[in-house]
Amino acid sequence: MKTYQVVLTKSYLVTVRAKTKEQARRVCEFYTNNDIQDISTIENRKKEKFLIENIECTINDTFDCYEIEAI
Repeated sequence: MKTYQVVLTKSYLVTVRAKTKEQARRVCEFYTNNDIQDISTIENRKKEKFLIENIECTINDTFDCYEIEAI
């Protein structure tokens, strides 16, 4: 098999309840991981008063693909 590096872009629409726009942006950045899952705990949500309701993938596209030499 050959080895490839693929340029992949993913974009998500996150629905969140929060007190302010700034808080909504911060909790989306802080409480999501590389797998784009809500990683907040019940304690986080109670303490900071927010709720991530939904995470939906809106873009999932490859833009380029390069064959690389296997190590």
